[in-house]
Amino acid sequence: MSRDSQYRFDVLVVGGGPAGIAAAVRAAECGVRVGIVDDNATLGGQIWRAGSAEGDKKEAAGWRRRLRPAGVTTVCGKRIFHQSEPGVLLAEGADDLIELSYRSLVLATGARERFLPFPGWTLPNVMGAGGLQAMVKSGLPIRNQRVVVAGTGPLLLAVAAYLRSHGAEIPVICEQASWSSLARFGAALISRPEKIVQALQLKKDLAGVRLVANCWPLAAHGQESLDSVTLSRDGKPESIQCDYLACGFHLVPNIELPILLGCQIRGGYVEVDDFQETTAQGIFCAGEPTSIGGVDLSLIEGQIAGLAATGSTGEARKLFRARRKARRFATILERTFGLRRELKSLPSPETVVCRCEDVPHSRLQRHTSWRAAKLQTRCGMGPCQGRVCGPATQFLFQWNPASVRPPVFPVRVESLAGFPDVMEPEHTVGTGGTA
Repeated sequence: MSRDSQYRFDVLVVGGGPAGIAAAVRAAECGVRVGIVDDNATLGGQIWRAGSAEGDKKEAAGWRRRLRPAGVTTVCGKRIFHQSEPGVLLAEGADDLIELSYRSLVLATGARERFLPFPGWTLPNVMGAGGLQAMVKSGLPIRNQRVVVAGTGPLLLAVAAYLRSHGAEIPVICEQASWSSLARFGAALISRPEKIVQALQLKKDLAGVRLVANCWPLAAHGQESLDSVTLSRDGKPESIQCDYLACGFHLVPNIELPILLGCQIRGGYVEVDDFQETTAQGIFCAGEPTSIGGVDLSLIEGQIAGLAATGSTGEARKLFRARRKARRFATILERTFGLRRELKSLPSPETVVCRCEDVPHSRLQRHTSWRAAKLQTRCGMGPCQGRVCGPATQFLFQWNPASVRPPVFPVRVESLAGFPDVMEPEHTVGTGGTA
């Protein structure tokens, strides 16, 4: 397949969420040629997807309005899968292949939900919390459907409020963190009045809905699709009938492309300096790949990365103080919603862990590393390329996926035909880090 289009930019931004949009705007306002590429049909990412809350809509609209006057070139519906040579990325669309060259690169690849396996988690209508929200935003009817929301983190409340506003019945929100952890989290918000306002709005939106701490799903039940779920509530089982189970056990950063490009990983996140530059010269990273800290931190890091990518380090430095404050909140999130050890015992021997290759928990228990499990069971070698089972096995077995093999995403054979180097050896995660 030939390259249908070629784009050349001074600064290329990968990822159209808050961090990516902020990086593109600030870089373009410095007078350089800027492009932003995203695999979705429109910019915004999950947090600013159509149908978001009013506050998010206003903030998103404000940033979006700055894109066109700044001269940002938007390339949507294209997924980057390979670096053909330094400074040149290849992206595949629905029916074309494009080449994107750059002098500086900003990676704002966001995060995805972490899924933990338990009996019945592969049943139809057992879904990721954010995934169900995205489907409802895209038109899935949810009115009068009973939805149990379970997992951990503030995302659960936001999803529950959104689903309820669209007519869903929310019988319970199950938070695996303890009440004491939640109380400390609430106390920490005192210094963040904007977060208190958000929390009070969520409390109002969810009036009458049970929030239960020390609670998580033990099993989902049903024949053709989900009809009930068994929960562990303070150590005791409780069954609830429902039409959907929306699960989300916090977020996992999308670091596959940074690894492919040679960026150092530390503690599961992309390592960056004060100006958001990675260990790969000329490549910057912002948002969730550097730490899970929410939209506020993503916007600040995106601006710093965009400015630094153009050499405007003086302007970027003015945002350091705000970033320090936002990062403190990210630390609080991590401390409050860390996964408890009891969740490691959820899978039964028959529970499928790798959905793509149909690998059960019992087969994985025989192995001592991610690499050994891949070789012997094909775990992580299906279409999702370990994006679901990788974080699950990391939590269950402390396995650390040590490499990324191009292409980063599954692509058409015709897209690979002209680029045999795509199948070069694996790119290994840098020392001192886990991915």
